[in-house]
Amino acid sequence: MPAKKRQNDPATGKKNKKEKRGELAVINSDLRDEAVQKGMRDAWQSKESDIQLDCEPFPHCQITHFLQSESFVEGLQAELLQLNFNSKSNDLYKFQQSDDLRERKEHHISQIRSVVFGEFRVWLSEVLQVDLEATVDISCAKYEHTDVLLCHDDELEGRRVAFILYLVPPWEVKDGGTLDLFSTDEHCQPVSVVKSLLPCWNSLVFFEVSPVAFHQVESLLFEWVNEMYLDPRYQARVQQEFEESSEICLPSFLQEEKLRQVRSALQSSEIQWERKGPPNKRCYGCANMQSLPSCVQECWELLSSESFFMLLSNLTGLCLHYLCGDEDESENEDGKNETENRDGEGNTQASASNTDADTSTPEKKDKGPPTCVGELRRWMHGDYTLLHDSVKREYALDLQLHMGCAGWKSEFGGFTSYIAHDEDEELLTVYPEDNSLALVYRDKDTLKFIKHINNSSSSHLSSQNTSAFYDFSFNYYE
Repeated sequence: MPAKKRQNDPATGKKNKKEKRGELAVINSDLRDEAVQKGMRDAWQSKESDIQLDCEPFPHCQITHFLQSESFVEGLQAELLQLNFNSKSNDLYKFQQSDDLRERKEHHISQIRSVVFGEFRVWLSEVLQVDLEATVDISCAKYEHTDVLLCHDDELEGRRVAFILYLVPPWEVKDGGTLDLFSTDEHCQPVSVVKSLLPCWNSLVFFEVSPVAFHQVESLLFEWVNEMYLDPRYQARVQQEFEESSEICLPSFLQEEKLRQVRSALQSSEIQWERKGPPNKRCYGCANMQSLPSCVQECWELLSSESFFMLLSNLTGLCLHYLCGDEDESENEDGKNETENRDGEGNTQASASNTDADTSTPEKKDKGPPTCVGELRRWMHGDYTLLHDSVKREYALDLQLHMGCAGWKSEFGGFTSYIAHDEDEELLTVYPEDNSLALVYRDKDTLKFIKHINNSSSSHLSSQNTSAFYDFSFNYYE
């Protein structure tokens, strides 16, 4: 797009007589300072860091107070929030995005577009010593709880610079959404996050697009899950092992701080535990979901989020998300509706997609959102589950995340036993292990039960004040 002649002087704010009255978009005046421009230009070219410029793991810059007027930024935010947002979701991302802003007529949006297409583009070209075309892609993205933009490099034909202007409320690291920057190996492949930039009101981040500029927008995964399991190379190793045996245990799954928070909350009196029966089928405590402390609720939301479905797909090779795997495998063997309560046990169903999910592709729409059923359970002396005829027999990935069972011994019971239908032979035993994620893929002819617990003394547990342990138990379906 050809650059347009500006109708006002950003330094004075004087308007052309034909221009509508309204506050102008004016970038921080420091950016026009020749010394600042020269310092940034030299630093960028020499790959040495400056005050707001860093070249590790790749050259990037963060500008605080990008726009001079706070009232203008507030007006811009108000106009953007009035736009219609479309749900965007695939294997790489999940968030909401506006249509292209190039044709919007609202005053503040028009002003910021004019600044970005004009003065800011010229400034970038001078600082980076790169010829930039007048074509700029500009839209507004809205990230909500569990949204994510996974590791990518932004390389598209003709794209030279990527930038983000943050319009967020007061933000902390615990809120997530950081811009994570990756280091790369000798093959220019991403390795691990080495720097995270916190979103800040009226701050702008930009970087030159290159084959090594890998980045992501942090989600719940990166806040909760041990980063080892988010490494694509390690995921490939886990997947290979899982495909060989259809089961795996992943130790130290949650980050230590999150584990301590949840473990402590599980032992509080805040949670209401309801006894599950009848005794000829089961006997254990099940948490009332309305009574969960916030950190426990967040852990539940993590395990039922779309990003977690994608993580499980990467770890197991199973098509647990409609955007993963073979497009033709749209139904399970029985063609059942996945939105029904699957196991007849009264488990809570969780659907990872909201009602606004992008269903523009017919095949994906037919599959429906990924679903799972699950419970948060408390296991104490005398608890158990039994095999019974009313259990639905179907293919599923079982997940158990145990907590509070440090020092547990096999003779206490409480382990999960898998057996073949109509046979006594045990196929697999999953023992409670603190902060270990157990994944087991079972077919229709595989049943399971929890062995009766015979442990009435808290002295058996090395670091607990109770003889109980807990697990998040989920079933995921292809």
